Amino acid sequence: MKKMLLGLVLVGSMIFGASAAENTRWPVWFAFNDVDDVDVIGLRVNWFSGQCDQMTGLDVLGFIGRSATYNGIQLNLLRNDVTDVLAGWQIGCYNSVGRGDCLGLQTGLWNECGSLCGLQAGLVNVGDRVTGFQIGIINRSEDLYGFQVGLINVNRSGCTPFMPIVNVGF
Repeated sequence: MKKMLLGLVLVGSMIFGASAAENTRWPVWFAFNDVDDVDVIGLRVNWFSGQCDQMTGLDVLGFIGRSATYNGIQLNLLRNDVTDVLAGWQIGCYNSVGRGDCLGLQTGLWNECGSLCGLQAGLVNVGDRVTGFQIGIINRSEDLYGFQVGLINVNRSGCTPFMPIVNVGF
């Protein structure tokens, strides 16, 4: 009797728990096209472009990688896009966190985010609220609490809104 009751509980939990986990892909997900209603935990391999809702882990080998929230390393050749929150590292030609929060590192030709707490290193770095470092040819921020190192450094809310080579905001 106890074994039968335990078996029914296990089967019921598997049936009812499957609906919550059916949109989670792990440990490896091969993204052949844009699908936005899945969560990926582990490795996402983009053949050309991959999109998901939440990503935790490593995103590699594609041209374009997109997600709403991202925790980990995003390494795509052309574009890395996160719409809400990035906690990790973006590596690519164009890295964007939309109007959201970037907690970590962006390295590429063009980096932009709404709020940065970390480092941007590239030719052009754009951030609304920057706490940390921007290193590049052109650096722009609305509010800067940190350092900008580059040829053109713009801090719109600072006492020196433009400085070549080094700009500091606190």
